[in-house]
Amino acid sequence: MAKSLQEQLLAAGLIDKKKAKKAAKDMKHQDHLQRTGQDNDLDSAKEKAEAARKEKAARDRELNRQKETEAQKKAIKAQIRQLILTNAITSEQADIKYQFVDGKKVKQLYVDQAIWDRLSRGQLAIITVDKVPGQKGYDVIPLPVAEKIRQRDADYFMVIAEKTHGEMEEDDPYAAYQIPDDLMW
Repeated sequence: MAKSLQEQLLAAGLIDKKKAKKAAKDMKHQDHLQRTGQDNDLDSAKEKAEAARKEKAARDRELNRQKETEAQKKAIKAQIRQLILTNAITSEQADIKYQFVDGKKVKQLYVDQAIWDRLSRGQLAIITVDKVPGQKGYDVIPLPVAEKIRQRDADYFMVIAEKTHGEMEEDDPYAAYQIPDDLMW
């Protein structure tokens, strides 16, 4: 007659008699509890294990969502940095000071006359760049690139001069006076 699995494992030396007796005793105890209807403890243990598994799965999903969000933020930062680096406008002779407000401070950037004119008319934008980690600098970029950056991150700091179309107020007491084109302040 064929040997049982337990006898075969004992013969092969994979388990010892003590473990075999313990496994048989546990099986008999389980059968007894099921027959008498006392296996509620087992059901509650299974329920606790299932609840713990579901809770762990929820935590894992939340953690994965956070990691994905962080990865998206890094990707957007990299895209913005790439846009700035590839489209930055440099001044040949940076001899004119252009002043702008960053938060509560007045900052300045040296540019040439052509860039200064376009900045003052609102055709170019000034944007913050991390030159060295912890230190920020400023670059000049075209307006379409600034709009692309604003689409990716609306909170990104940039300065765009307000466009004035020469519209004067009706009650302006200085309407008769012309502002010189070469006025710099």
